Amino acid sequence: MTTATADAVQEASAQSDLWRPQPARQPKPHFLGHRDRLRDRAAAGGLGALPDYEVLELLLFRSIPRGDVKPLAKQLLARFGSLGGVLGATAEELKTVKGVGDGLSLDLKLVQEAVLRVGRENVAKRTLISSWSALLSYVKVALAHEAREQFRVIFLDKKNQLLADEVLNRGTVDHAPVYPREVMRRALELSSSAVILVHNHPSGDPTPSRADIDMTKRVIEAGRAVHVAVHDHLVVGREGVASFKAMGLL
Repeated sequence: MTTATADAVQEASAQSDLWRPQPARQPKPHFLGHRDRLRDRAAAGGLGALPDYEVLELLLFRSIPRGDVKPLAKQLLARFGSLGGVLGATAEELKTVKGVGDGLSLDLKLVQEAVLRVGRENVAKRTLISSWSALLSYVKVALAHEAREQFRVIFLDKKNQLLADEVLNRGTVDHAPVYPREVMRRALELSSSAVILVHNHPSGDPTPSRADIDMTKRVIEAGRAVHVAVHDHLVVGREGVASFKAMGLL
């Protein structure tokens, strides 16, 4: 084939391509540009103006660099009930949601840990009796969304300042065993003059049960023997925090 003939064939082929039907263009994914738009809205109106699912989206952006994370954010909120519930879920519980792996679950737990540490700073080295609202906020963040009952003790010095906040027992969905002697033994180890008992109700209702009341009486009796006062017993639920002292139960 001569050069002229080859050129003619190529030109004819090119002309025929012009008349061939071109494949339809695929529509762009609806989420393209969504991340930038969400970031712009957050910058312009402040994070406080965003609904929970969009705040969660912004968190997910850092763990999942590409793709649409809005469905995952909404799925997490549906599964755990609220933003606090998402952050309060265990890593194992988070990973039951499709799309959540080790990295993302760790990132979400890191956010919760940061929130807890900030709350702890607000009550550390302050007289807790005079900064009660900070204490209530802290225990609610720490326990309101726990899936299992947890018994904690806040140990105070003679000035009612925080010495330690410790989990003494973890239990089931409706019971965490409490041993008054163990509470007081730890109080003596820390040279604590007073304690505040704290536990959660995973059901969400913070109303003290008969068992809660009886257990508190036993801890108070054990404390009298070693001169350690029980200032209060706080029961934490998603619906609020119940104070034995405020309710006249102490």
